[in-house]
Amino acid sequence: MQKAFFEVNRAAENPKNETSKPKRRKKKNLFEVAQFLPNWGIGYHMAKSHWANVSYEITKINLYKDGRHGKAWGIAHKDGLPIADAPKKISGVHKRCWKYIPSLAISIEGKESSPKPTETAAKTEVQAA
Repeated sequence: MQKAFFEVNRAAENPKNETSKPKRRKKKNLFEVAQFLPNWGIGYHMAKSHWANVSYEITKINLYKDGRHGKAWGIAHKDGLPIADAPKKISGVHKRCWKYIPSLAISIEGKESSPKPTETAAKTEVQAA
C-alpha cells in the first residue's frame, strides 16, 4: 500500500502534459525582420505572410528608440514589378506577420551588378583602339 502511495506522489510532482501543444514561435513585425538585414533592410523586399505576389521594397525606415517600432516607407511591387514610382508609407508595420522575400532581392542584386550594355560597348571600343 505504501508503494502505491509513493507512485501517486511522484506522478503529482512530475506531471507530464503530453496533450499540451508545442510552443508556437512568435511571428515578427517589419522592424524585427529588418534588423538582421544590412542597413535595416533598405532596398530589400518584405511582405506580409498572407499576401500573394505583393511586396514592398523598403526605401526609408524611421525607428523609435526601442528598435522594434517606428514607421516605414517603400515602393509596392506586384509579381516583382513596381506598381508605383513614388514610395508610400507602409501600413501595418507593427503587425506580426512580416517576412523577408530573398528571391526578389537576389534577382535585383544580380541586375545591379551586371554591367550596362553601353558600358560594355564603350570598353570594347577602348580595347580595340
